[in-house]
Amino acid sequence: MNYERNDNALILLLNFVGVAVAYGLLAVSLWLSTDVPLATKGYWGMGIMLLTLSLINVVKYRFDSRSTEDRIRKIEEAKNEKILEEFVSDEKR
Repeated sequence: MNYERNDNALILLLNFVGVAVAYGLLAVSLWLSTDVPLATKGYWGMGIMLLTLSLINVVKYRFDSRSTEDRIRKIEEAKNEKILEEFVSDEKR
């Protein structure tokens, strides 16, 4: 289990660095492009930020949904296990 946490932390770190680099390069390209008016640059920047927030929400809700499904599956498995144990113990009597 410890190795999985370290792998996940490394992957998360790489993803955060990648996102930071992408935002940095986007900011530099918007700053250096002289042909585009400032209002358009701001509009593009807001669009990128809102798209990022939307993607984070989609991933979060998918993760929450999967986690809920796993929890329900575990509860159902525990119920089935208990029913089987009761059935087997009743047959032994």
